[in-house]
Amino acid sequence: MTGTPVPLRDDTLADLPDGVDAPRYDRAALQPSVVHIGVGGFHRAHQAVYLDDLARTGETGWGLVGVGLRSPQMGQVLADQDDLFLVVERGGEEERARVVGVLTHYLFAPDDPGAVLDALAAATTRVVTLTITGTGYRIDPHTGEFDADDDDLRADLADPATPRTVFGFLVEALDRRRRDGLPPFTVLSCDNMPDNGTAARTAVTSFARLRDGELADWIEAEGAFPSSMVDRITPTTTPGEREAVVGRFGVDDRWPVVTEPFRQWIVEDTFACGRPPLDRVGVQFVDDVAPYEAMKTRMLNAGHCALAYLGILAGYSTIDEVLGDWVFRAYFEHLLADEIAPLLPPVPGIDLDRYQQTLVQRFSNPQMGDQLTRLGRRGSTKMPNYVFPSITAAVDAGRPHQLLLLAVAGWMRFLRGYDYAGQQIPVEGPLADRLVELARQGQEEPEPLMSEKTVFGDLRDDPGFVSGVEVALRALEEQGPREVIGLYLDLATGAGW
Repeated sequence: MTGTPVPLRDDTLADLPDGVDAPRYDRAALQPSVVHIGVGGFHRAHQAVYLDDLARTGETGWGLVGVGLRSPQMGQVLADQDDLFLVVERGGEEERARVVGVLTHYLFAPDDPGAVLDALAAATTRVVTLTITGTGYRIDPHTGEFDADDDDLRADLADPATPRTVFGFLVEALDRRRRDGLPPFTVLSCDNMPDNGTAARTAVTSFARLRDGELADWIEAEGAFPSSMVDRITPTTTPGEREAVVGRFGVDDRWPVVTEPFRQWIVEDTFACGRPPLDRVGVQFVDDVAPYEAMKTRMLNAGHCALAYLGILAGYSTIDEVLGDWVFRAYFEHLLADEIAPLLPPVPGIDLDRYQQTLVQRFSNPQMGDQLTRLGRRGSTKMPNYVFPSITAAVDAGRPHQLLLLAVAGWMRFLRGYDYAGQQIPVEGPLADRLVELARQGQEEPEPLMSEKTVFGDLRDDPGFVSGVEVALRALEEQGPREVIGLYLDLATGAGW
């Protein structure tokens, strides 16, 4: 694309270059009925796109208000662009760009908590969606209880009118709605975690009970917290990617989103105050999200974990590079087909063989270049949620799970914070410093790391799990990850490599 890029604003939509798909609905007619908390790349590539699709059908009753808790920069960019942004889909050799226009306005909560409360408590608001990360719900993974030991939460209890936390905002807004005679809005978690609806319900009602038992009872009786399964690979947009988008499409968006063509959203059909007819644009409303959630977290997310840690140790940078190595590709295919898929519950309407093939294709997409360091963040949360459930199920069923144990050993070796050449590798997420210290204490012995019960739970007491990880960890120390994968595949399949 040559020439001066077109600035992205309402008054330039008609001037956008050919090939950039712009909304043709009347944005002024949008009724802000959905508030989203946690506006980042994934939300803008996923939930916002579905709502934009709905508006493009002529249904403008479900406009979107965005709320940020930590990024003032996002608000500055969106304000300059009239709340418009580009979503670029990269699949194989094809790229497509669309402008999403369903966002009516963006609020940065620390700057104006009153405006956020007004938006949440408004009679027009019917659904509040969340992407606040799994740890943001403050749910103890072993007890399932809400952890309220936090200075910001205590501040929200002392001064409900100026909240600092997502739960302070939600509970204060729900209290205002109750006093105004309005029904509660539905709280729809879109975070990638097991049973996210229950986590949202537990967090909101537990915090409400610290304020007012009657308010908590009202929320529990009248509110709705449907679970959902969300899926779309959305890497972080780098400055280089931003410049590439401007050059390729001729549109000056200061913070575009780059994503893959695939997207999926499965939602439990339980709403308190009406729901958007998103089934018109591909969302599946179901009675039980759990089978879909298990499929996605145990296959896609666990696959990301396994390939990220072993791939980084092997010197790779992106997921497509890893799957370009036939040994890693075979490992991934056998991990899915032999050790994970056989233990999944039936998933209505899904062909699991085809789903596995789709995952391999998606991970192999060279246009995405998803960084392994991004996929490897927050391992202390991801491994218990995504990898350990398959290991527990395999132990209970007496099924082989050596490839899963190798994934755990790869993570433990990664946690030392340096590769085979002694070069530093980043370890990020909850408990990162403590886990690195324990990993370096143990070297080839997994016991120090497994003393962290908040991560390993009861698996640390399983002798087969401990010894299996120890064997894999020692093998990784003595050989490179590629060599160990070949050995494990030979043992698992009986094939020659």
